[in-house]
Amino acid sequence: MKIPKELYYISKRAGKAIAQYDMLHEGDKILVAVSGGKDSLTLLDVLTYRQTFVPIHYQLIAVHIDSGIPGSSASLLQQHLASKDIPYHIEKIDIVQEGNWNDVNCFWCSWNRRKTLFQLADKFGCNNVALGHHMDDIIETILLNLFFQGEISSMKPKQVLFEGKITIIRPLALEEEQNVTRYAKRSDLLKFDTSECPHNDNTKRTIVKNLIKQLEKINPDIKKNIFNSLQNIKRDYLLNEDGNKMPDIPANKSLSQKIKKVLRDILQSPTI
Repeated sequence: MKIPKELYYISKRAGKAIAQYDMLHEGDKILVAVSGGKDSLTLLDVLTYRQTFVPIHYQLIAVHIDSGIPGSSASLLQQHLASKDIPYHIEKIDIVQEGNWNDVNCFWCSWNRRKTLFQLADKFGCNNVALGHHMDDIIETILLNLFFQGEISSMKPKQVLFEGKITIIRPLALEEEQNVTRYAKRSDLLKFDTSECPHNDNTKRTIVKNLIKQLEKINPDIKKNIFNSLQNIKRDYLLNEDGNKMPDIPANKSLSQKIKKVLRDILQSPTI
Protein backbone atom coordinates (compact mmCIF):
# COMPACT_ATOMS: atom_id res chain seq x y z
CA MET A 1 0.00 0.00 0.00
CA LYS A 2 1.69 3.17 -1.21
CA ILE A 3 0.88 6.25 0.82
CA PRO A 4 2.10 9.87 0.77
CA LYS A 5 5.35 10.27 2.70
CA GLU A 6 3.69 12.98 4.78
CA LEU A 7 1.11 10.49 6.03
CA TYR A 8 3.84 7.97 6.80
CA TYR A 9 5.74 10.38 9.05
CA ILE A 10 2.58 11.71 10.73
CA SER A 11 1.51 8.12 11.39
CA LYS A 12 4.94 7.36 12.84
CA ARG A 13 4.72 10.26 15.30
CA ALA A 14 1.11 9.35 16.08
CA GLY A 15 2.29 5.83 16.87
CA LYS A 16 4.85 7.29 19.27
CA ALA A 17 2.12 9.33 21.01
CA ILE A 18 -0.25 6.35 21.16
CA ALA A 19 2.46 4.22 22.79
CA GLN A 20 3.80 6.95 25.07
CA TYR A 21 0.38 7.81 26.47
CA ASP A 22 -1.10 4.30 26.26
CA MET A 23 -4.02 5.43 24.10
CA LEU A 24 -5.24 2.29 22.32
CA HIS A 25 -5.82 -1.34 23.23
CA GLU A 26 -7.16 -4.50 21.64
CA GLY A 27 -10.88 -4.27 20.85
CA ASP A 28 -11.23 -0.51 21.30
CA LYS A 29 -14.04 1.22 19.45
CA ILE A 30 -13.09 4.77 18.53
CA LEU A 31 -15.39 7.64 17.67
CA VAL A 32 -13.31 9.96 15.47
CA ALA A 33 -14.65 13.50 15.71
CA VAL A 34 -14.52 14.91 12.18
CA SER A 35 -15.16 18.64 12.01
CA GLY A 36 -14.27 18.94 8.34
CA GLY A 37 -11.04 20.76 9.12
CA LYS A 38 -7.59 19.55 8.08
CA ASP A 39 -6.66 18.25 11.54
CA SER A 40 -9.58 15.88 12.08
CA LEU A 41 -9.52 14.62 8.49
CA THR A 42 -5.79 13.94 8.76
CA LEU A 43 -6.38 12.09 12.04
CA LEU A 44 -9.04 9.95 10.37
CA ASP A 45 -6.58 9.02 7.60
CA VAL A 46 -3.86 8.24 10.14
CA LEU A 47 -6.05 5.93 12.24
CA THR A 48 -7.45 4.24 9.11
CA TYR A 49 -3.96 3.67 7.72
CA ARG A 50 -2.63 2.33 11.02
CA GLN A 51 -5.42 -0.25 11.11
CA THR A 52 -3.66 -2.00 8.23
CA PHE A 53 -0.50 -2.91 10.13
CA VAL A 54 -0.69 -2.37 13.91
CA PRO A 55 -0.75 -5.58 16.01
CA ILE A 56 -4.05 -4.70 17.70
CA HIS A 57 -7.58 -4.64 16.31
CA TYR A 58 -9.74 -1.55 16.79
CA GLN A 59 -12.91 -0.20 15.18
CA LEU A 60 -13.52 3.31 13.88
CA ILE A 61 -16.65 5.36 13.36
CA ALA A 62 -16.34 8.87 11.94
CA VAL A 63 -18.79 11.38 13.40
CA HIS A 64 -19.48 14.89 12.16
CA ILE A 65 -21.55 17.34 14.19
CA ASP A 66 -23.46 19.57 11.78
CA SER A 67 -24.28 22.64 13.82
CA GLY A 68 -25.51 24.64 10.83
CA ILE A 69 -22.60 27.09 10.73
CA PRO A 70 -22.91 29.32 7.64
CA GLY A 71 -20.90 28.02 4.71
CA SER A 72 -20.65 24.53 6.17
CA SER A 73 -19.73 21.80 3.67
CA ALA A 74 -21.62 19.00 5.43
CA SER A 75 -22.91 17.49 2.17
CA LEU A 76 -19.44 17.51 0.58
CA LEU A 77 -17.96 16.04 3.74
CA GLN A 78 -20.61 13.32 3.75
CA GLN A 79 -19.54 12.28 0.25
CA HIS A 80 -15.92 12.11 1.44
CA LEU A 81 -16.79 9.99 4.46
CA ALA A 82 -18.94 7.70 2.34
CA SER A 83 -15.89 6.99 0.17
CA LYS A 84 -14.02 5.63 3.20
CA ASP A 85 -14.28 1.99 4.16
CA ILE A 86 -15.51 2.83 7.67
CA PRO A 87 -18.90 3.61 9.24
CA TYR A 88 -19.82 7.27 9.61
CA HIS A 89 -22.59 9.33 11.16
CA ILE A 90 -23.64 12.97 10.77
CA GLU A 91 -25.56 14.48 13.66
CA LYS A 92 -27.43 17.75 13.22
CA ILE A 93 -27.77 20.03 16.22
CA ASP A 94 -29.31 23.48 16.62
CA ILE A 95 -26.92 25.74 18.50
CA VAL A 96 -28.34 29.09 17.38
CA GLN A 97 -32.03 28.16 17.82
CA GLU A 98 -33.92 31.44 17.43
CA GLY A 99 -30.80 33.62 17.68
CA ASN A 100 -27.99 34.82 15.43
CA TRP A 101 -24.55 33.30 14.83
CA ASN A 102 -22.93 36.59 15.79
CA ASP A 103 -24.38 36.14 19.28
CA VAL A 104 -23.02 32.60 19.75
CA ASN A 105 -19.63 32.55 21.46
CA CYS A 106 -16.96 29.88 20.93
CA PHE A 107 -17.44 28.33 24.36
CA TRP A 108 -21.16 27.69 23.84
CA CYS A 109 -20.56 26.16 20.42
CA SER A 110 -17.72 23.93 21.70
CA TRP A 111 -19.72 22.91 24.76
CA ASN A 112 -22.68 21.74 22.70
CA ARG A 113 -20.57 19.89 20.14
CA ARG A 114 -18.51 18.14 22.82
CA LYS A 115 -21.62 17.16 24.79
CA THR A 116 -23.13 15.67 21.63
CA LEU A 117 -19.93 13.71 20.92
CA PHE A 118 -20.04 12.15 24.40
CA GLN A 119 -23.68 11.21 23.99
CA LEU A 120 -23.02 9.63 20.57
CA ALA A 121 -20.00 7.74 21.91
CA ASP A 122 -22.29 6.26 24.54
CA LYS A 123 -24.97 5.50 21.93
CA PHE A 124 -22.55 3.74 19.53
CA GLY A 125 -20.68 1.88 22.26
CA CYS A 126 -17.39 3.70 21.74
CA ASN A 127 -14.93 3.72 24.62
CA ASN A 128 -12.61 6.25 22.95
CA VAL A 129 -13.24 9.66 21.40
CA ALA A 130 -10.37 10.70 19.13
CA LEU A 131 -9.85 14.44 18.61
CA GLY A 132 -7.58 16.04 16.02
CA HIS A 133 -5.71 18.42 18.33
CA HIS A 134 -1.99 18.60 17.54
CA MET A 135 1.06 19.96 19.34
CA ASP A 136 0.35 23.56 18.31
CA ASP A 137 -3.15 23.34 19.83
CA ILE A 138 -1.69 22.08 23.11
CA ILE A 139 0.95 24.83 23.17
CA GLU A 140 -1.60 27.54 22.41
CA THR A 141 -3.89 26.23 25.14
CA ILE A 142 -1.08 26.44 27.71
CA LEU A 143 -0.69 30.15 26.94
CA LEU A 144 -4.44 30.77 26.67
CA ASN A 145 -5.01 29.37 30.13
CA LEU A 146 -2.02 31.24 31.54
CA PHE A 147 -2.97 34.60 30.01
CA PHE A 148 -6.77 34.50 30.17
CA GLN A 149 -7.68 31.97 32.88
CA GLY A 150 -4.85 32.56 35.36
CA GLU A 151 -3.94 28.87 35.56
CA ILE A 152 -1.27 26.46 34.36
CA SER A 153 -2.94 23.67 32.39
CA SER A 154 -3.54 22.40 28.89
CA MET A 155 -5.12 19.62 26.84
CA LYS A 156 -4.05 16.12 27.86
CA PRO A 157 -3.05 13.66 25.14
CA LYS A 158 -5.19 11.11 26.98
CA GLN A 159 -7.99 11.92 29.41
CA VAL A 160 -10.18 9.31 31.11
CA LEU A 161 -13.74 10.50 31.77
CA PHE A 162 -16.94 9.26 33.39
CA GLU A 163 -15.17 6.75 35.66
CA GLY A 164 -13.43 5.14 32.69
CA LYS A 165 -16.46 4.83 30.44
CA ILE A 166 -15.05 7.19 27.80
CA THR A 167 -11.46 8.21 27.12
CA ILE A 168 -10.47 11.22 25.04
CA ILE A 169 -7.35 10.56 22.97
CA ARG A 170 -5.31 12.98 20.87
CA PRO A 171 -3.00 10.86 18.68
CA LEU A 172 -1.59 13.96 16.95
CA ALA A 173 -0.33 15.40 20.24
CA LEU A 174 3.31 15.15 19.13
CA GLU A 175 2.67 16.48 15.62
CA GLU A 176 3.28 20.07 14.49
CA GLU A 177 0.51 21.84 12.60
CA GLN A 178 2.73 22.66 9.63
CA ASN A 179 3.15 18.94 8.88
CA VAL A 180 -0.60 18.37 9.06
CA THR A 181 -1.16 21.30 6.70
CA ARG A 182 1.40 19.91 4.26
CA TYR A 183 -0.35 16.55 4.15
CA ALA A 184 -3.82 18.13 3.91
CA LYS A 185 -2.76 20.22 0.91
CA ARG A 186 -1.30 17.19 -0.87
CA SER A 187 -4.43 15.13 -0.15
CA ASP A 188 -6.87 17.90 -1.09
CA LEU A 189 -8.44 17.99 2.36
CA LEU A 190 -8.57 21.77 2.72
CA LYS A 191 -11.62 22.04 0.47
CA PHE A 192 -13.89 20.73 3.25
CA ASP A 193 -13.14 23.63 5.60
CA THR A 194 -15.59 26.17 4.19
CA SER A 195 -17.06 27.43 7.44
CA GLU A 196 -17.96 31.11 7.53
CA CYS A 197 -18.20 31.37 11.31
CA PRO A 198 -18.11 35.08 12.23
CA HIS A 199 -15.57 34.31 14.97
CA ASN A 200 -13.04 32.49 12.78
CA ASP A 201 -10.37 35.21 12.82
CA ASN A 202 -11.40 37.04 15.95
CA THR A 203 -10.54 34.73 18.83
CA LYS A 204 -8.05 34.67 21.67
CA ARG A 205 -6.50 31.60 20.08
CA THR A 206 -5.68 33.60 16.95
CA ILE A 207 -3.97 36.20 19.10
CA VAL A 208 -1.86 33.55 20.85
CA LYS A 209 -1.04 31.81 17.55
CA ASN A 210 0.29 35.08 16.13
CA LEU A 211 2.27 35.73 19.32
CA ILE A 212 3.99 32.34 19.05
CA LYS A 213 4.93 33.10 15.44
CA GLN A 214 6.61 36.30 16.59
CA LEU A 215 8.45 34.51 19.40
CA GLU A 216 9.70 31.86 16.97
CA LYS A 217 11.66 34.60 15.18
CA ILE A 218 13.59 35.13 18.43
CA ASN A 219 13.81 31.49 19.49
CA PRO A 220 13.10 28.72 16.92
CA ASP A 221 12.68 26.23 19.78
CA ILE A 222 9.90 28.23 21.45
CA LYS A 223 7.12 25.71 20.70
CA LYS A 224 9.16 22.74 21.87
CA ASN A 225 10.07 24.58 25.07
CA ILE A 226 6.47 25.54 25.84
CA PHE A 227 5.30 21.97 25.14
CA ASN A 228 7.97 20.50 27.41
CA SER A 229 7.27 22.99 30.19
CA LEU A 230 4.32 21.00 31.56
CA GLN A 231 6.58 17.97 31.85
CA ASN A 232 9.34 19.93 33.54
CA ILE A 233 7.59 21.52 36.52
CA LYS A 234 9.74 22.77 39.40
CA ARG A 235 7.25 22.56 42.24
CA ASP A 236 9.54 24.26 44.74
CA TYR A 237 9.07 27.48 42.77
CA LEU A 238 5.27 27.45 42.58
CA LEU A 239 3.19 29.71 44.81
CA ASN A 240 0.73 26.89 45.60
CA GLU A 241 2.01 23.39 45.07
CA ASP A 242 -1.38 21.70 45.49
CA GLY A 243 -3.38 24.00 43.23
CA ASN A 244 -7.14 24.51 43.39
CA LYS A 245 -8.77 21.22 42.53
CA MET A 246 -12.48 20.89 41.82
CA PRO A 247 -14.22 18.24 43.95
CA ASP A 248 -15.16 14.96 42.31
CA ILE A 249 -18.83 14.44 41.43
CA PRO A 250 -20.33 11.52 43.40
CA ALA A 251 -21.07 8.36 41.42
CA ASN A 252 -24.84 8.70 41.86
CA LYS A 253 -25.01 11.91 39.84
CA SER A 254 -26.67 11.71 36.43
CA LEU A 255 -24.69 11.46 33.19
CA SER A 256 -25.79 14.96 32.18
CA GLN A 257 -24.38 16.39 35.42
CA LYS A 258 -21.14 14.49 34.88
CA ILE A 259 -20.95 15.81 31.32
CA LYS A 260 -21.30 19.37 32.61
CA LYS A 261 -18.50 18.85 35.12
CA VAL A 262 -16.22 17.21 32.56
CA LEU A 263 -16.84 19.96 30.03
CA ARG A 264 -15.82 22.53 32.62
CA ASP A 265 -12.57 20.66 33.10
CA ILE A 266 -11.61 19.98 29.48
CA LEU A 267 -12.82 23.18 27.81
CA GLN A 268 -9.88 25.06 29.29
CA SER A 269 -10.48 28.12 27.12
CA PRO A 270 -13.39 29.64 25.19
CA THR A 271 -11.80 28.71 21.86
CA ILE A 272 -10.93 25.02 22.23
